[in-house]
Amino acid sequence: MQFLFLRVIRPHVVLLLTSMLLFTTGCEDDDHDDHDHDEGHTDAEGFVLEDESGAEVYREFEGAMTGTVALAVGETLELTVHFLDHDGEEIEHEEEEGEEDHEDGIEVSGFDSSIATVEVEGHDEEGDHDHDEEHGMAIHVIGVSSGSTSFQLQLMHEGHADYTSTNNVPVTVN
Repeated sequence: MQFLFLRVIRPHVVLLLTSMLLFTTGCEDDDHDDHDHDEGHTDAEGFVLEDESGAEVYREFEGAMTGTVALAVGETLELTVHFLDHDGEEIEHEEEEGEEDHEDGIEVSGFDSSIATVEVEGHDEEGDHDHDEEHGMAIHVIGVSSGSTSFQLQLMHEGHADYTSTNNVPVTVN
């Protein structure tokens, strides 16, 4: 009786094991394809703004922030932007050959332009391409009149934000 039962169930067990093997292999290929699709995305947990001398002016990491951007009326402050990984270490920005710069980059919004303007430094400025590769992305903050404002920073990738600052970056113009 047991022998008959094993003979009846054997084809079903083989079919089940074969199906599981094919399903598992198929899922692994799908995961690999998703990884290739997401390869260009940046998994940032924060960012640092540094002045031209390399001194940290502002830091946001996992929602906590330190520092403020301060400048005088009429002054232009160039700040490099460095994004941070989950350990608080700088994420190296690597440009692939043939990559079009206008699809990726940073965007700023929310500032009061009567107090200060915040502009993203363009990659197409002559002579600045080497500077961008060495330091990453940069913004210019221009003091217009005394007061305070703030701005939001986003790291854009193919039309959507890979990272959005959780706090607005404070700007004080004296």
